[in-house]
Amino acid sequence: MKLFKSVLTLSVLSVLGGCAASVPNQDYTNYRKSKPASILVLPPVNHSPDIKATYGFLSTVTRPLAEGGYYVFPVTLVDQTFKENGLQNPAEMHDAPLNKLREIFGADAVLYITIESYGASYKVVSSDTVVTAKGRLIDSKTGELLWSGDATASSAESDNNSNLGLAGLLVKAIVKQVVSSAVDQGHDISKITSARLLSPKPNGLLYGPRSPMYQSEK
Repeated sequence: MKLFKSVLTLSVLSVLGGCAASVPNQDYTNYRKSKPASILVLPPVNHSPDIKATYGFLSTVTRPLAEGGYYVFPVTLVDQTFKENGLQNPAEMHDAPLNKLREIFGADAVLYITIESYGASYKVVSSDTVVTAKGRLIDSKTGELLWSGDATASSAESDNNSNLGLAGLLVKAIVKQVVSSAVDQGHDISKITSARLLSPKPNGLLYGPRSPMYQSEK
């Protein structure tokens, strides 16, 4: 009974905390002035304990950017170019001078991504896969910040546990934990996080010049 009350209390606090969250409005002044058409995505810096996070997330960013109307430099080619020039990890790549990045790739803007969480976390009666990421878009010519944002997604969003008792929740959590240790479920959740982070609405990137919605952004 004490366990059940503790779990119930934590659930209520979690819901209240979510209700208190707010999304700040973006200032797109520099963005509209810059009008980037091409974006260089650097391999994300990983702050999570999962070593698969950087490339699991990187593989999901091209689609929302391309669908938003931008030319995206092939992420695998970019990563390989860095490594051939002696920069072996994302932290070193993020420290590369902007003028060098512009000289080598010719991109209008550079996207820096940091992964805060990636993969499964086991709780008392649940095991959820969560991916949280932050992003900054920088003008490669001026160094100005054009946009910044963050997004998160969780496998728990699609769960329906209304018909499960406490024992059922525990069994489900254990099974999900075993499965997640064998399969990179973070990759699938990354697709949702990437879309939320980089898609134009509500506070993501503006539409690029390759999008039919581009004129409405001017």
